[in-house]
Amino acid sequence: MGVLDGWVQGEFTASGVAHPTYRRGSGPGVVIIAEIPGITADVVGFAEEVVALGCTVVLPHLFGQVPSSDSPVAAARTLAQCCVNSEFNKLHLRRTSPIADWLRALARDLHAELGGPGVGALGMCFTGGFALAMMVDDAVAAPVVAQPSLPFPIGRARAADLNLSPADLDRVKERAAAGCQVLGLRYTGDVAVGTRFETLTRELGDAFIRVEFPGRKHSTLTAHRQQAGVDAVLDFFRDKLLTSA
Repeated sequence: MGVLDGWVQGEFTASGVAHPTYRRGSGPGVVIIAEIPGITADVVGFAEEVVALGCTVVLPHLFGQVPSSDSPVAAARTLAQCCVNSEFNKLHLRRTSPIADWLRALARDLHAELGGPGVGALGMCFTGGFALAMMVDDAVAAPVVAQPSLPFPIGRARAADLNLSPADLDRVKERAAAGCQVLGLRYTGDVAVGTRFETLTRELGDAFIRVEFPGRKHSTLTAHRQQAGVDAVLDFFRDKLLTSA
């Protein structure tokens, strides 16, 4: 059996930008954006748990192979691909990655089709902050940031930056003040996350829910999976998307 058996491949286009997607499940929509190196067996396994919760999960294919190996070679190859891709902001301060527009459109399309209180959005590592950028749109009701790592934490300012333009950050803060909570997961010694959790706490206050684990590992939901973290995400989606519905 293949890793993606039971998933329906499609494609979503917005403003002339198209990316493949993989979809499974029923119920409110959740967009799960894979980390580098791509849609691995671990990413699909986690996504299957969200499907089992009672959600329709969409996995956008933004980089890497499908399915992707989780080897260091695959990670290095995908990182090189991402570093020359203008859809992702890797180094600029106070700038939203252009891919956010496509992801917001995908979330709006899912919400219009499936209804409910909104769409869940979860990004990991390289894509961790994309859920914040998607939260700018009212369609996103349950944003989750797992070990957000952009911009690359080169220097103190980048390590604290949220990969958002000032206007997008203002909108995120406005939505948080109105009751839209953000769930964040990380290992406390993960240098890739920098000091972004401190920034999120300062900017969002009690609307930012921190789930942290000791150690210097990285992938909280996949390769270095913490069951308590997985449970926190499932509870968050259940509360925001299913109980509210």
